[in-house]
Amino acid sequence: QVQLVESGGGSVQSGGSLRLSCTASEYTRDNYCMGWFRQAEGKEREMVATVEKDGTTDYAGSVKGRFTISQDNAKNTLYLQMNSLKPDDTAMYYCAASRTILTCERKEYTFWGQGTQVTVSS
Repeated sequence: QVQLVESGGGSVQSGGSLRLSCTASEYTRDNYCMGWFRQAEGKEREMVATVEKDGTTDYAGSVKGRFTISQDNAKNTLYLQMNSLKPDDTAMYYCAASRTILTCERKEYTFWGQGTQVTVSS
């Protein structure tokens, strides 16, 4: 099974930018749908951005226009470029992957990284 390792989190002021990275232990394009999720303290986990096996992307309304999900297939790495960050973006961010059509469609991902913390101060 694929293993995922996130990096790139940190503390930034409102309006700033961060780029998160997720390195997979195997080639993921064409085999896995992948995504970024986040969970703020005291809140449920929510989808941030996903990319399907065919490259189709999807974004939560709250991040659309500010965040961009992308892949570097040569490096087996998934990215999340986050611009115009807001205090509401503060959360633990998780990278996730899944193989089956059903779990990808439902965004009920099978494999998860350990998370990386993003803190945005006002």
